[in-house]
Amino acid sequence: MDEREIWLRLACIRRLSAHHAVSAATILTETCTQKNGEIRRQLHQCGLTLVQCQQFMNVNTSRLKTALIWADSPGNMILPLSSPHYPFLLKQIYSPPLVLFVAGQYEVLSAPQVSMVGSRAVTHYGEKWGDCFTRHLVQHNLVITSGLAAGVDGCCHKAALASGGKTVAVSGSGLSHIYPAKHRSLAEEITENGALISEYFPDVPPLAKNFPRRNRVISGLSRLLIVIEAGRRSGSLITAQCALEQGRDVFTLPAVLGNPAYEGNHWLLQQGAYIATAPADITDHLALDMQWLALPPVTEAPEVIITPVQEELPFAHVLINVDDEPTPADIIAARCELPVTEVTTQLLQLELSGKIAVVSGGYIRLHH
Repeated sequence: MDEREIWLRLACIRRLSAHHAVSAATILTETCTQKNGEIRRQLHQCGLTLVQCQQFMNVNTSRLKTALIWADSPGNMILPLSSPHYPFLLKQIYSPPLVLFVAGQYEVLSAPQVSMVGSRAVTHYGEKWGDCFTRHLVQHNLVITSGLAAGVDGCCHKAALASGGKTVAVSGSGLSHIYPAKHRSLAEEITENGALISEYFPDVPPLAKNFPRRNRVISGLSRLLIVIEAGRRSGSLITAQCALEQGRDVFTLPAVLGNPAYEGNHWLLQQGAYIATAPADITDHLALDMQWLALPPVTEAPEVIITPVQEELPFAHVLINVDDEPTPADIIAARCELPVTEVTTQLLQLELSGKIAVVSGGYIRLHH
């Protein structure tokens, strides 16, 4: 049983936390045991229930084999939560996918992304501004992430590709079942200029219950979500809710009053979403959010040794709670007495400033 099979089996277990999954995968990979009794004992020691241990052992072997054959095809790969290539932001959300099935360029998953979603019954207004916003963001080297659905999603994917940019499509079905079928050629183009991903095994058909769940992945991959156009019952509002729970900023466009196609936009504005009146609103917001990371001018001052506590650095209260050994985000949040969503945002900025690094098991402090 190799590492890929271990993670695929773990992904089949219901209600398995990321923490327990990582512990189990680490132990099973290190010991390389093949004895069923020993495997069950080790899984139980990692916090899995007896039912979950049974689910691990009794995985549908045909589905397992199909997934491994799919992953061996050129351009396909299985990306487990423990992989250094697993997207950092997605790893921080509540209940991240234990495994991602990726077709295309996995590297784009770690690039700065903006998610764009909207109604399947897109109007001319939504199509026009979705295209406009997408082209502007691509010019600023941002990857466009969406859900491959008909309507706004498809428009944004196509605009990104037409602009020479990269795009990520998050599927609500297995990657052997592209949905909607009319987007099969678009999906192929995305794999050549971005990535097509899913948390579902390749042979999983498009099931209605899976699409709301995949919305948390769309928002989780990005720093910011834009709802281009949405009715009051649009699935895009589910994505917006996921984004807010993950600590992401949510933008939406103003629209004509009295038109049901835009009731979701106006509802989001009433809930406190940012208003996007021009594409520059997005890039200006992202630039402002990162301004403090600009390096100070170099001066010929004598060397001064400063401890992290004394240094005038934002989030020093978070930095001091990161150990030299891997420290999980929830432990850091508990030490700081802050919500995990707030702390993970601050940890990202500390990582970007070179103060900490992400490793297997959490974060470590870097000493320069």
